[in-house]
Amino acid sequence: MEQRTYNQYCATARTLDLVGERWTLLLIRELLTGPKRFGDLQASLRGLGTGLLAARLKHLEREGLAHKITLPPPARTPAYALTEAGEELAPAVLELARWGLKWAMGERRATETFHPGWAVLGLRACFDAEAAAGLHAVYEFRIDDEWFHARIDDGAIEALHGPAQRPDATVTISQEAFLRLTGQGLTLAEAIETGAASASGDTRALRRLGDLFRLPPSHARNPDQPSS
Repeated sequence: MEQRTYNQYCATARTLDLVGERWTLLLIRELLTGPKRFGDLQASLRGLGTGLLAARLKHLEREGLAHKITLPPPARTPAYALTEAGEELAPAVLELARWGLKWAMGERRATETFHPGWAVLGLRACFDAEAAAGLHAVYEFRIDDEWFHARIDDGAIEALHGPAQRPDATVTISQEAFLRLTGQGLTLAEAIETGAASASGDTRALRRLGDLFRLPPSHARNPDQPSS
């Protein structure tokens, strides 16, 4: 497959030559939360065919943005991980996510899929470092059958797929309630009160949870349309 190029000696154009093709940045998004097997990527990126997924991964390998690894025991299976250059795309991807939360999200369309694992990167995009000053805690989140966790260390965050070894607090919530939590103004306290969510663990850690992640208010791109 011939790689398209803007043929411009410009840092922005050169970057888009590398990651501007359809699905490429979404592959970067998936790998920013840890190594993934081919099947994991297929499951998260429904609509991306096997052949095109393989081609995009080969492109990332060829351009030095991703490489093949073997997962540690007990998995011991081949997977893909980002290189240092790929990892350094994180700030750009997070800024795109923040922009999208403010200017692009709105209501979910009937044809749109949702994967709870995407919330891992969302935690980083919405993290309020100032609110986390002095906090050292591990939060585990369970959305249906998806588990992920966030480690907060005095204003810094590490968010990863999978359960935490020793979480200080655990939040269990249904996918439907989580979508309402992130896009329809539902608070965690309201979700717990209605039984759509539950929380357990250290009381102080849970009390601070509501201040750690802040969604920007949605804005209309067209100035003639009201903000939601």
